Amino acid sequence: MPRILRVAAAQVGRIDRSTPRASILARLIALLEEAANQKVHIAVFPETTFSTFFPRYFIENEDELASYFEKEPVEGISQCGSVKTFFDKARELGVDVAIGYGEEDPEGKRWNTASYVSGKSGKTVGKYRKIHLPGTFFVVQAVPPAELTLRYFAGTIEPFSKEEGVTNQLEKRYFQPGNLGFNAFKPPHLKEVTGGDKSPIVGMLICNDRRWAEGWRVYGLQGVELMCIGYNTTAWAPQLWGIDPDSMSREDAAKDAMFHHKLVCQAHAYTNATFLVTSARCGVDDGIHPLISGSMIVDPEGHIIAENKTEEDELIVADIDLDACKQGKSKTFAFEKHRRIEHYGLITERAGVVEPDEPDL
Repeated sequence: MPRILRVAAAQVGRIDRSTPRASILARLIALLEEAANQKVHIAVFPETTFSTFFPRYFIENEDELASYFEKEPVEGISQCGSVKTFFDKARELGVDVAIGYGEEDPEGKRWNTASYVSGKSGKTVGKYRKIHLPGTFFVVQAVPPAELTLRYFAGTIEPFSKEEGVTNQLEKRYFQPGNLGFNAFKPPHLKEVTGGDKSPIVGMLICNDRRWAEGWRVYGLQGVELMCIGYNTTAWAPQLWGIDPDSMSREDAAKDAMFHHKLVCQAHAYTNATFLVTSARCGVDDGIHPLISGSMIVDPEGHIIAENKTEEDELIVADIDLDACKQGKSKTFAFEKHRRIEHYGLITERAGVVEPDEPDL
């Protein structure tokens, strides 16, 4: 018997550094209302949805920096006063949401977080904190001033520049590395929706995490059937990528960023036999910071079954049958039959590359 869910990627377009929070919330609520009108069960929103992508800026004013973080109470993000209207509307409409945001916990620690909140109860069902934070965190003063204009290589200095229009990557400066692991979960109220004998098995990643196979496989080993991933991915950041800005056109850079986004998403959905919903924050923030779109819904064979048509606020919707995951999980990638964990030790024993010795023949 099919287990049908209607899912959506809730893509969000341009948000500037100066965009008021009330304006952002109004747009997000409009997407929720559209999802409800289309009878969507789960809507996946982007990374840091409630603001512009602030880690691109070197922010020296603590009040401004603090404004990008939600002070999440122990009861969960749905009870956070600054965004409560959004979650109240989701519950009123009965739409489950997976959404990314900057979190400040009760101890004052700050995280790049995504929560899955039930549209039935308003409670948090699953929570994830971004583990693979990109960027570097070196002290600028340690770099000789004469070298500052000569270095294009990623990981050299932080920040790359305070000049307007330069995209920095300061996540390691503003966030703690995630500490919750890769824990799949089952939204219990969706068992009845799918008409099956179990609830969907859901996992979450955030942006750069999608490029790393390890997290996907941990979810795959829990039988994940639906991955939810929000992201902000720049279309032009030569300093961040470590290339000479004269070596690639902006058009080619955007195409390359989109190619790698789709490559990892489709490949990892296939190798873990899971559906995937990806949701972009896209557009040209502040009129100078381009972000790729690429919001899409991918099936367990790696095929794109629905994708965005614009770089504006847009809802991308598809009906999925969770039982379509069975073929990959039981045949092509029957983990319990084919995995040889006795040979995978280096994955957990070593973080960086250690090259083999060269024999003297």
